[in-house]
Amino acid sequence: MNRKDLLGLYDLSAEEIEEILCLGLSFKAALRRGEKNFSALKGKSAVILFYENSTRTRTSFELAAKFSGAEVVNISVATSSVQKGETLVDTGKTLDAMKNDVIVIRHPMGGAPKLLAETVKAHVINGGDGMNEHPTQALLDMHLGSIAGLKVAILGDIRHSRVAKSNLYGLTKLGAEVRMFGPKTLLPEGLEREGAIVCRSREEAVEGADAVMGLRIQLERQKAGNFPSLGEYAKYYGADERILSYAKKGALVLHPGPVNRGVELTSSVIDGAQSHIEDQVLSGLAVRMAVLSLLVKEEKA
Repeated sequence: MNRKDLLGLYDLSAEEIEEILCLGLSFKAALRRGEKNFSALKGKSAVILFYENSTRTRTSFELAAKFSGAEVVNISVATSSVQKGETLVDTGKTLDAMKNDVIVIRHPMGGAPKLLAETVKAHVINGGDGMNEHPTQALLDMHLGSIAGLKVAILGDIRHSRVAKSNLYGLTKLGAEVRMFGPKTLLPEGLEREGAIVCRSREEAVEGADAVMGLRIQLERQKAGNFPSLGEYAKYYGADERILSYAKKGALVLHPGPVNRGVELTSSVIDGAQSHIEDQVLSGLAVRMAVLSLLVKEEKA
């Protein structure tokens, strides 16, 4: 992967995605063996710069950088100079002046990681920007083995989900069939042009699927009135054991987290044998280690 930054999957080739996934699988195997000491980022520094709340992604990136040998600085925006009016560009210039090597950014505005990447010499990794993309989440979701020919159903709040967009870009590039279903108010226009199959019902979306992904309702990114109530949303758009029975036997259940139990997925589905949600967390750590290693590889060569 000969590029400075990872800003999204829209611009990545199938070969680059496969390279990340392949290296991620080797890291995942090593982590399962209890290995945590790697040297790809030895002598490097990484800043975790999140302008939005996060538990999984922030912690995963921090551990990925530490396990890869980097010195890690976690910046709390709530107590940083951002509260004094400092712009993102100026924050980036400050971090560059400190000879920082990697910046992982999450920001509520789409395009913020790209702006930062154009400003700094450091490698920039998008940890989620507004309603645009969340590339490493999609990459960890794609740790399903061979992707070509798989049928993946994505249910829920598609409009506000950066996870859904990155998954659509990545999965279709590797030859998967991506089916989407949700309330009409939460389905953006143009999904078909991007390669999605927009379905008329949950049953249609899940029929014969190899994997079923529930999406969290992005209440913080939308106005009220997109659906009547959480109860009705769960009844008509969530996934329970009945809906899961339409999928292939043994189909994987995925969710980017955090899960609203009883809304996107029932507890029996979340805790069931087909749930892949906890394994996704380990995949996330491995994939992020792979991204970090590949981005700094060229400068070490």
